[in-house]
Amino acid sequence: MKLITGVKVKKLRVIPDERGRLMEVMRSDDEEMFIKFGQAYVTTAYPGVVKAWHFHKKQTDTFACVQGMMKIVLYDGRDGSPTKGLINEFFAGVHNPILVQIPPMVMHGFKCISENEAIILNLPTEVYVYDAPDEIRLPYNSPEIPYNWERKNG
Repeated sequence: MKLITGVKVKKLRVIPDERGRLMEVMRSDDEEMFIKFGQAYVTTAYPGVVKAWHFHKKQTDTFACVQGMMKIVLYDGRDGSPTKGLINEFFAGVHNPILVQIPPMVMHGFKCISENEAIILNLPTEVYVYDAPDEIRLPYNSPEIPYNWERKNG
């Protein structure tokens, strides 16, 4: 898949043993993925729920689905971008542990595709400013974005 300009994806290493497992998500010495630390938070979605669309003017998001499975979808609507109009889909979670980094101005959202609630850990570069959020939203079914969230059978 051709990635939207500025998007980065990294396969996460899971180390299992008889006690459980360990998965390192982000390190400050990871020159490829670490930009800076703003805050860390988790967000969830129940099965079949879509949380989309939004983008940030300043913030870079870095997502890891740590429980369940999420379909993370990105859309490049940036004027002047060499990948304008491109859509990226990532299936992330327990069956595919990846880190997805989303640059500013790239629309994104996700849908829980597992049978139980899925959890995303986000490590954004900026802190959330409650009285002036760096967030522009569109509805999940916005005609401005050529994407259908329905399951693709076949």
